Amino acid sequence: MQSGISASQELQDAFNSLVSSEDQRAVLAGIENERLIPTQTISLQSSKFEDDLAQLQDHLSPTKAVYILLKTHPSAADGYAVVTFVPNAAPVRQKMLFASTRLTLVREMGLERFREQIFATEKEELTAEGWRKHVAHVGQDAPLTEEESGLKGAKDAEAAQSTGTGIRRGHVTGNVDIKTGEGVLEALGSLKEVGCKGTLVQLKYQLPGEVLTLDSSIDALEPEDVGANISSSEPRYSFYSVPSTELEILFIYTCPSGSKIKERMVYATGKSWTKIVAERDAGITLAKSLEATEPSELTAEQLGGSGGGRREDADGDAEAKPVGSAGFARPKRPGRR
Repeated sequence: MQSGISASQELQDAFNSLVSSEDQRAVLAGIENERLIPTQTISLQSSKFEDDLAQLQDHLSPTKAVYILLKTHPSAADGYAVVTFVPNAAPVRQKMLFASTRLTLVREMGLERFREQIFATEKEELTAEGWRKHVAHVGQDAPLTEEESGLKGAKDAEAAQSTGTGIRRGHVTGNVDIKTGEGVLEALGSLKEVGCKGTLVQLKYQLPGEVLTLDSSIDALEPEDVGANISSSEPRYSFYSVPSTELEILFIYTCPSGSKIKERMVYATGKSWTKIVAERDAGITLAKSLEATEPSELTAEQLGGSGGGRREDADGDAEAKPVGSAGFARPKRPGRR
């Protein structure tokens, strides 16, 4: 669940100072009295970002979590990174609190400011060498098939044409065009982070323009609580990072019985293309797909990772087993048992 904690005016002022100042490298932040507050400011001493990382070491505790707002590219409007440093020896409650407040911090400081969101557990990860390893890891592109290479070229060309608009165009295949709103790809991309296990990202269509928008993102959510946090009145595309696995992300499509006919048509048509946007544009890998009429039909067994409660059809999509007569699972194909 989200923690309900919000950023203090002091933290907002400190971050604004970091943005406008030419001699500041970072702002450290913590949680105190249900508020996000600044705890330390790190000065800019070198023109090379990696050289200034050494200054962080004295401010990192092996038992205490901290947020770090880093200026990585001073001349860029989005030249900042947010690091959630949660050491393994930190108290369990502190780990949960920092995980569930991370997205709130990013949103309140300005999602568009941050080109990177990083989760770290060891001080060594925040050294020049550790940062180089991180950059090398992120920069490894997955190999593309010939078809994917061609589609990527089409997507890149359209993205270049749409630069500067408030709405980004998602992946294009043939005549299908998925428009995505602010924060969609960032929220989906954050599911790849090790510290985002248990995160539920919900997307919805903004009608009548059919723009895919970010509805909500909830951290530290257990499988048994997922259904209760998905809209029971409108269709949703939900992406859930299973907490008990190394990295397994589920796609969940729900379409409540009370949904409007227009909504049913739009969401049913856009389901496959939404998964393409998630995998190719946001760079995540979906382990399986679930479908249910009502969110309450989703069980902890189905959402607990590989195997549990899973029923796959021939194209690899797994469907949630319907509860009672409310489910709308696809009819079995001829000859199947």
